[in-house]
Amino acid sequence: MKPKSLVTFFLGVFLSLMGLGVVIIYKSFGGIIPLLIGGSLLYLSWSRSRTATLVFGHTIIVVGCFLVTWGIYLLPYTKPTFAQVLGRPLFWGLISIFGGICANYHGFCACVRRKSLNIDKT
Repeated sequence: MKPKSLVTFFLGVFLSLMGLGVVIIYKSFGGIIPLLIGGSLLYLSWSRSRTATLVFGHTIIVVGCFLVTWGIYLLPYTKPTFAQVLGRPLFWGLISIFGGICANYHGFCACVRRKSLNIDKT
Protein backbone atom coordinates (compact mmCIF):
# COMPACT_ATOMS: atom_id res chain seq x y z
CA MET A 1 0.00 0.00 0.00
CA LYS A 2 1.41 3.36 -1.05
CA PRO A 3 1.13 6.50 1.11
CA LYS A 4 -0.98 9.35 -0.28
CA SER A 5 1.64 12.00 0.47
CA LEU A 6 5.31 11.08 0.11
CA VAL A 7 6.59 14.33 1.64
CA THR A 8 4.49 13.81 4.77
CA PHE A 9 5.58 10.17 4.92
CA PHE A 10 9.32 10.92 4.70
CA LEU A 11 9.06 13.80 7.18
CA GLY A 12 7.22 11.47 9.57
CA VAL A 13 9.89 8.78 9.18
CA PHE A 14 12.67 11.32 9.77
CA LEU A 15 11.04 12.77 12.89
CA SER A 16 10.22 9.33 14.27
CA LEU A 17 13.78 8.10 13.80
CA MET A 18 15.21 11.31 15.25
CA GLY A 19 12.95 11.09 18.31
CA LEU A 20 13.70 7.40 18.78
CA GLY A 21 17.42 8.11 18.50
CA VAL A 22 17.25 10.82 21.17
CA VAL A 23 15.36 8.49 23.52
CA ILE A 24 17.73 5.55 22.98
CA ILE A 25 21.13 7.25 22.63
CA TYR A 26 20.76 10.09 25.13
CA LYS A 27 18.26 8.32 27.41
CA SER A 28 16.22 11.50 27.45
CA PHE A 29 12.48 11.91 27.22
CA GLY A 30 13.00 14.99 25.05
CA GLY A 31 12.67 12.76 22.00
CA ILE A 32 9.08 11.84 22.76
CA ILE A 33 7.65 15.00 21.15
CA PRO A 34 9.35 14.43 17.75
CA LEU A 35 8.44 10.75 18.02
CA LEU A 36 4.75 11.59 18.53
CA ILE A 37 4.74 14.23 15.80
CA GLY A 38 6.48 11.82 13.41
CA GLY A 39 3.95 9.10 14.20
CA SER A 40 1.12 11.54 13.59
CA LEU A 41 2.63 12.53 10.25
CA LEU A 42 2.98 8.87 9.28
CA TYR A 43 -0.71 8.36 10.03
CA LEU A 44 -1.63 11.50 8.08
CA SER A 45 0.38 10.34 5.06
CA TRP A 46 -2.03 7.40 4.62
CA SER A 47 -5.19 9.03 5.94
CA ARG A 48 -7.70 10.90 3.85
CA SER A 49 -9.34 12.33 6.93
CA ARG A 50 -9.82 16.08 7.07
CA THR A 51 -10.58 15.82 10.78
CA ALA A 52 -7.21 14.20 11.49
CA THR A 53 -5.43 17.04 9.69
CA LEU A 54 -7.34 19.64 11.70
CA VAL A 55 -6.72 17.90 15.04
CA PHE A 56 -3.02 17.60 14.15
CA GLY A 57 -2.85 21.31 13.27
CA HIS A 58 -4.47 22.42 16.51
CA THR A 59 -2.26 20.09 18.56
CA ILE A 60 0.89 21.42 16.90
CA ILE A 61 -0.19 25.00 17.63
CA VAL A 62 -0.62 24.15 21.33
CA VAL A 63 2.80 22.42 21.44
CA GLY A 64 4.31 25.44 19.69
CA CYS A 65 2.85 27.78 22.31
CA PHE A 66 4.42 25.72 25.09
CA LEU A 67 7.77 25.75 23.27
CA VAL A 68 7.62 29.53 22.76
CA THR A 69 6.90 30.08 26.45
CA TRP A 70 9.77 27.79 27.44
CA GLY A 71 12.05 29.55 24.94
CA ILE A 72 11.22 32.97 26.38
CA TYR A 73 12.20 31.74 29.83
CA LEU A 74 15.54 30.51 28.40
CA LEU A 75 16.38 33.78 26.59
CA PRO A 76 18.61 35.21 29.37
CA TYR A 77 20.80 32.08 29.22
CA THR A 78 21.40 31.92 25.46
CA LYS A 79 24.22 33.26 23.34
CA PRO A 80 23.39 34.92 20.03
CA THR A 81 25.13 32.26 17.93
CA PHE A 82 23.56 30.48 14.98
CA ALA A 83 23.61 27.09 16.73
CA GLN A 84 22.03 28.53 19.88
CA VAL A 85 19.21 30.10 17.88
CA LEU A 86 18.44 26.89 15.97
CA GLY A 87 18.74 24.67 19.02
CA ARG A 88 16.43 26.52 21.39
CA PRO A 89 12.71 25.96 21.88
CA LEU A 90 11.74 29.51 20.91
CA PHE A 91 12.75 28.91 17.28
CA TRP A 92 11.06 25.50 17.11
CA GLY A 93 7.97 26.86 18.85
CA LEU A 94 7.53 29.51 16.16
CA ILE A 95 8.09 26.88 13.44
CA SER A 96 5.49 24.65 15.14
CA ILE A 97 2.92 27.42 15.40
CA PHE A 98 3.27 28.32 11.72
CA GLY A 99 3.22 24.61 10.76
CA GLY A 100 0.01 24.14 12.75
CA ILE A 101 -1.57 27.12 11.03
CA CYS A 102 -0.52 25.63 7.69
CA ALA A 103 -2.08 22.26 8.63
CA ASN A 104 -5.33 23.98 9.62
CA TYR A 105 -5.49 25.88 6.33
CA HIS A 106 -4.71 22.64 4.49
CA GLY A 107 -7.57 20.93 6.33
CA PHE A 108 -9.98 23.33 4.64
CA CYS A 109 -8.21 23.18 1.26
CA ALA A 110 -10.17 21.94 -1.74
CA CYS A 111 -7.70 19.10 -2.35
CA VAL A 112 -8.33 17.61 1.10
CA ARG A 113 -12.09 18.15 0.92
CA ARG A 114 -12.19 16.34 -2.44
CA LYS A 115 -10.20 13.41 -1.02
CA SER A 116 -12.44 13.11 2.02
CA LEU A 117 -15.59 13.12 -0.11
CA ASN A 118 -14.30 10.54 -2.62
CA ILE A 119 -13.53 7.78 -0.17
CA ASP A 120 -13.39 4.77 -2.49
CA LYS A 121 -12.37 6.34 -5.76
CA THR A 122 -9.01 4.57 -6.25
